[in-house]
Amino acid sequence: MKRILIIEDDPSIANLQKDYLELSGYSVTVADNGTDGLAIMERERFDLIVLDIMLPGVGGFEVLKAVREKEDIPVLLVSARAEEIYKVNGLGLGADDYITKPFSSGELVARVNAHLNKYERMKERFGKEREGTKLTVRGLEVHKESRRVFVNGKEVAMAQKEYELLLFLLQHANRVFDKEALFERVWGMDALGDASTVTVHIARIREKIEDNPSKPQYIGTVWGSGYRFIV
Repeated sequence: MKRILIIEDDPSIANLQKDYLELSGYSVTVADNGTDGLAIMERERFDLIVLDIMLPGVGGFEVLKAVREKEDIPVLLVSARAEEIYKVNGLGLGADDYITKPFSSGELVARVNAHLNKYERMKERFGKEREGTKLTVRGLEVHKESRRVFVNGKEVAMAQKEYELLLFLLQHANRVFDKEALFERVWGMDALGDASTVTVHIARIREKIEDNPSKPQYIGTVWGSGYRFIV
């Protein structure tokens, strides 16, 4: 049975979500604030998180950041805030979906099902490669031990940060990261420069691995949000 954690401060909404998800065969735990939600995650493992943004104390975005430092499970953000900036920030921090309140319980269950199914397909497809020394997607091969990259059997030369950026995106396939998040993850907090260097490196990587860099099949642009490796 898949386990879901709901972090929602409105008990009526949380209980309704819990009831519908349990009726759909899931085991559900509820926390009514971010601090308790993070504490529960330290003790227990979950397959998916439904996370409200507007929480007392530790807010939803802070919880999301903490989750992404340790977990690669699907996170669905829910909020009454429909402004684009909230969606952009949430997806940029690594959320898998953003649902605007009010929404039907049927829609929530459908989205939970879809994300869990996609996550399982990705684990099945890439699980062995992630533990091994080679990642393969269509004609692209990344050899982790030798730090070499091949496209359709032909090796392409990669600068260090180009390789690290490509590997990071590949290891988090289908997840959207904004430029700031990529800069922090790949270059580090103490790196010199700014997040605009990510755009330059993405362009260079595309020139090396894409048949048509203007219509990329590997690294896609999610307008207003960032970049993702397409699987």
